[in-house]
Amino acid sequence: MTVTQLTDRLVASYARVGGINHLDGKNLPSKHAIADITVDLLRLLFPGFFDEKLIHSSEIKVETATLLDSVLGNLEDEIRKSLEYNPPPELPKKDLRSIAHAYTVEFLSSLPRVRELLQTDTEAAFNGDPAALSKEEVIVAYPCIETIAVQRLAHELYLKNIPLIPRIMTEWAHTRSGMDLHPGARLGTHFFVDHCTGTVIGETSILGDHVKMYQGVGLVAKSLAAGQLLRGQKRHPTIEDRVTIYAGATIMGGDTVVGEGSTIGANVFLTNSVPAHSARDARNTVTGGVDRSSATTRRAATPPSRDAAE
Repeated sequence: MTVTQLTDRLVASYARVGGINHLDGKNLPSKHAIADITVDLLRLLFPGFFDEKLIHSSEIKVETATLLDSVLGNLEDEIRKSLEYNPPPELPKKDLRSIAHAYTVEFLSSLPRVRELLQTDTEAAFNGDPAALSKEEVIVAYPCIETIAVQRLAHELYLKNIPLIPRIMTEWAHTRSGMDLHPGARLGTHFFVDHCTGTVIGETSILGDHVKMYQGVGLVAKSLAAGQLLRGQKRHPTIEDRVTIYAGATIMGGDTVVGEGSTIGANVFLTNSVPAHSARDARNTVTGGVDRSSATTRRAATPPSRDAAE
């Protein structure tokens, strides 16, 4: 079969199977460009750790300004494409270029705050893993730190209702670490996932401070049978402060709350709330309802808003 015949067959399939084509529409953000931008953002968050050469402290201002200028231009282009593809109804469509610029500058201005959060995540990883030799090893070698960093960046864009880019960023990190953190999930300080592979945290999950997890943990919805009708609803669990969740545990449902200071054992399948300072293992999984009437829990279970600060 000739190249011309192969081309004709493939083009004919474009007409028959149209749901996976994107032709004659708005230009979509580039996955390759966003991956490169994400790496540059990691370089800004962790100077010296994601670079190919040593950066001296006397050069840091010039190096940072040069990299910021590059990221500003490249990210602005991708945000403009995203807004043109699916402009939020509240934005004037004729002014998307200037809006994209403003969004990009606002996002980059959040980097110092994101770094403060990542410092707590690094401390949690180092203090929580006796195998860690140093904080430098945690940053340069542990896949969970990179993936959490990307999620925290993507979350900032998610809160601005920017289409496509937040999910492209977190899925890029997902392919590298095997850990799937939705950009909509709200993560507290000092977050650590040991080994991390196979862990899934859904869009409306809310995590408090000092939460520690192991590989294969799932914070997921009870049922997705209603499909798109569930959009915007709280579908995933709330995990309060200082909770530890061991490998392979699955916690389901938007009304499920794991109380502060609790421990969830390996392979537990949990569909109901548990009180604070409790322990559950695979032989003692909660099956009945638990009164969660405290004001703190009610606030934690409130569905997250993209318009709210993290």
